[in-house]
Amino acid sequence: MSVITIDTKTKIIGLLGYPLTHSFSPVMQNSAFEKADLNNIYIPIEVIADDLGHVVQGISKMNFGGFNVTIPYKIKIIKYLDEIDKLARIIGAVNVVTIEDGQMKGYNTDGSGFLRSFEIETGETTEGKTILIIGSGGAARAISMTLAMNGAKKIYICNRTLERAVVLAEDINNSIKKCAFPVALLSRDLNDALRDTDIIINTSSIGMYPDVDVMPLDRGLLEKKFIVCDIVYNPYRTKLLEEAENIGCRTLSGIHMLVYQGAESFRLWTGKEPPVKTMFDAISEILTK
Repeated sequence: MSVITIDTKTKIIGLLGYPLTHSFSPVMQNSAFEKADLNNIYIPIEVIADDLGHVVQGISKMNFGGFNVTIPYKIKIIKYLDEIDKLARIIGAVNVVTIEDGQMKGYNTDGSGFLRSFEIETGETTEGKTILIIGSGGAARAISMTLAMNGAKKIYICNRTLERAVVLAEDINNSIKKCAFPVALLSRDLNDALRDTDIIINTSSIGMYPDVDVMPLDRGLLEKKFIVCDIVYNPYRTKLLEEAENIGCRTLSGIHMLVYQGAESFRLWTGKEPPVKTMFDAISEILTK
């Protein structure tokens, strides 16, 4: 194991959230900093809600180059920042903050991380495609809005609670372009939506460890024509991806979004090309233990 050298010039990058016990980001980012020969260190900082403002103020006075933000502060962090990137403002959530000349700027790389992972790992584009997104939470919001901004033809927002799907679809239609349609997960409308769907993306937690034997869609709804993506990364191959592969679908695991989201963060903080393979290997080593 290599020893990290820390001195007065070490640039600190943080992860703000609560809880952070099981985060893979420190291992991934520190591996990347070491590979790139940067005098940076990535540390998790667990923050209770009442202390968020004080922590951000403290960070601004220290040798921080930026930080990630995770649950439950992706929305709450915004009021403490000096500037918000256009996409992050539309999404309404921030997961990356850069600090330059004392100014904090917020970005959202959840959607761009997914999009980049999809394009690189599948060799395909989402432009002009019809996409079914399962879930309506923060990840669904970031991914669907990014896809809409990057030329998706049609986006179905599929959720067990139709009302939440309606809200997200309306937000996309009103803030970007009219391309989104709400669909109830267990309905005849879902069958109709799947007829012209090219790509399926599960953004829900269904299938995540320890509930590894469940899947968000019935196997009978899957067809070979789909590219099936799951943002769940533990397990590496979810039940949804296994069943999709069994009938000949191309698939994309959540580990790729995790890595490319982290890679986009690395690029924003350092201005350098991220060592994606190193980051992927660091996460894979944890997941295969």
